[in-house]
Amino acid sequence: MKCPYCGKEDTRVIDSRPADQDTSIRRRRICDACGKRFTTYEKIETIPLVVIKKDNNREPYNRAKIEGGIVRACYKRPISNDQIKRAVDEIETDIFSREEKEISTREIGGLVMKKLKDLDQVAYVRFASVYREFKSVDDFMSELKGMLSKEEEPCR
Repeated sequence: MKCPYCGKEDTRVIDSRPADQDTSIRRRRICDACGKRFTTYEKIETIPLVVIKKDNNREPYNRAKIEGGIVRACYKRPISNDQIKRAVDEIETDIFSREEKEISTREIGGLVMKKLKDLDQVAYVRFASVYREFKSVDDFMSELKGMLSKEEEPCR
């Protein structure tokens, strides 16, 4: 590993530990040439993933789009950045565990809605209103009635 300070390749690892809930490794390194320390992270390389849009166009997978949608849905809700990051990590793990090269926005949206339903019901309805393209108050009401009827079902 090249030193980011002096450019020499004489660096060594002085500490390693799991990071990001065991999905990557944090390595503390020292440069033998200049003596400066720096940190690197190793993450598993995943297969390139293509997202199939509603209009059948294809584009590379972009984690930031999922994160942005969840952040917008959780705006002014009691949801921490750590909870959002954890939700995105879990969604991403689910997506990549499928080991497929393509996934539709419909499938991704379904995973996001499932995660938001558990995280915060208001954020869920906000996301659903955009994702499912609600056109009227009736669309909102039918979604809310569906949520309420599932809550009222007796446990068996």
